[in-house]
Amino acid sequence: MEKVTAIETVLKRIEKGAVLMIGGFLGVGTPENLVDGLVEKGVKDLTIIGNDSAFTDKGIGKLVVNRQVKKLIVSHIGTNPETGRQMNAGEIEVELVPQGTLAERIRSGGAGLGGVLTPTGIGTVVENGKKKIEIEGKEYLLELPLRAEVALIKAYRADTKGNLVFKYSSRNFNPLMATAADYVVVEAEHLVPAGEIDPNEVMLPGIFVDAIVFSQTGDAAVKGGI
Repeated sequence: MEKVTAIETVLKRIEKGAVLMIGGFLGVGTPENLVDGLVEKGVKDLTIIGNDSAFTDKGIGKLVVNRQVKKLIVSHIGTNPETGRQMNAGEIEVELVPQGTLAERIRSGGAGLGGVLTPTGIGTVVENGKKKIEIEGKEYLLELPLRAEVALIKAYRADTKGNLVFKYSSRNFNPLMATAADYVVVEAEHLVPAGEIDPNEVMLPGIFVDAIVFSQTGDAAVKGGI
């Protein structure tokens, strides 16, 4: 079953108050065309899980600037001054999560686990309101899993079955997020027929992908007349 989908069809699934995961690392590996589609749609009160809020003109930051975000769950916001301004003004809720903990919480959500135990954050504000568990004399925080209704991710290469290849740092959060959402959309720079990607090169199997849209930043080349 081919999964290539019009971007308009994908965006119809995202309504007010949706919980989204958006891939990328400071905007690298972020599905910019899908983000731009959300900005144009103007859907509000979004909860967004991502590594960071990027910049005012890039990635998740564009949604923040356009005041479409109710809550952010991210590892840092320092590169986007508008996120900090809205947070300090009480206009947006920001949950800051240590980067490794954030990755593990997403992984836990994708694996169906009840959470992860980590010593990261013990003795800091990170532990506020969280359950502590002692194991062999050492304290750990119980960090709960994260899941989303929709994950928007970016891939360097995809086939029509949704098998994906990521490039460089875009591999950091995109594959994890694809396992932890009910509906997964990939924005692909390059698209090829099923079977053209060597199975040994596949970084995320197509079973996790529901829809593929073309990236206008890549050549989106489809071979074989598809």
